[in-house]
Amino acid sequence: MAQQTFDSYEEFWPYYVAMHSRAATRWVHLAGTLTGLAISAYGMARGRLRYAAALPLIGYGTAWPAHFLIEKNNPATFGHPAWSLRGDAQMIRMMLAGRDGELAEIAAKWLAENR
Repeated sequence: MAQQTFDSYEEFWPYYVAMHSRAATRWVHLAGTLTGLAISAYGMARGRLRYAAALPLIGYGTAWPAHFLIEKNNPATFGHPAWSLRGDAQMIRMMLAGRDGELAEIAAKWLAENR
């Protein structure tokens, strides 16, 4: 899929979700981000600042391969890093709130309209 351009985060959001159309990709993102966050928080609480690197290393280190292996696409981070970070946070909040089905619907709608 060609690189997309967007004028706002609100316009970007459905595309971001569509790049995570498979539940497995979303759950890998959630697991990697929460694991990285937990290790970072643990290290920071112990005064070990180098543990802060766990969040991006583990978060992206699990998420990016999921795009290549599960979705067969490139991470949205490559073209839209700030909006992708915001999208990760929004997607994970929705998943933790039990709204994964809503994400699947957003992805399916965007893909149906843009393929």
